[in-house]
Amino acid sequence: MAQRIYIKVVGFSDEERHALNTVFRLSEQCRTMYQLWTPQAAEPPRVALLDGQSWEARVEAESRSPRDLRLLWVGAHAPASIWRSFERPIAWHEVIGSLDLVFEPQPLDLDPDGPDSIMSHKQALIVSADRAERLYLRARLALARLTLADEAETATEAVQLARGKQYDLALVDAAVHDMDAWALVSHLRGGRWPIPHLALTKAARSVPDRLRAWRGRTALLAHPPDPERLDAWLSRIELGPAG
Repeated sequence: MAQRIYIKVVGFSDEERHALNTVFRLSEQCRTMYQLWTPQAAEPPRVALLDGQSWEARVEAESRSPRDLRLLWVGAHAPASIWRSFERPIAWHEVIGSLDLVFEPQPLDLDPDGPDSIMSHKQALIVSADRAERLYLRARLALARLTLADEAETATEAVQLARGKQYDLALVDAAVHDMDAWALVSHLRGGRWPIPHLALTKAARSVPDRLRAWRGRTALLAHPPDPERLDAWLSRIELGPAG
């Protein structure tokens, strides 16, 4: 059954608020939806997200808040009343993951070998010079219960990361500046630790590109990736081997 959880947000920079709003929008596709609380909201907030660098946030933490209001603190020196605290840079998927443990309805008979467990053990590599795109893709992966993700701003950095770790999947921005995207995909698939599942974002969807992707077992996704297409691709990774 779907539910909406209102979150009171105190403090944070414009960039951090933008990232948080992106996560809120993505949650609209889940059973548990998170939304910024305002005085005009239909219900009182059940969570307060507090910026430790904000004076107003400390006042909020020390006030007599409703007993069922969970307080999340970002930064050092969290007050004793705080339920969970997180360090900067903020990993929003970890924040939402903590809330899901409380608010997400869980089946009584959990299968440890089910899809959630499978995805939670997979490693992802996100390659894009665009920080907003990396954030969006990380958030989408987190909604699929895949939270183990490394980020690379350049193809060179991606190659270095792939040399030292086995990744299960990679999402590559076709507009990487320091290497042809198809060359990077080929390198990631044929390197020391081959990555079995690859997808290109922002890729031109011409017939030659489609043929090249088919031969190289590479998904072509728009920018930003359509949530249904991305989820379908992730579902294939859950259910079967590469290819």
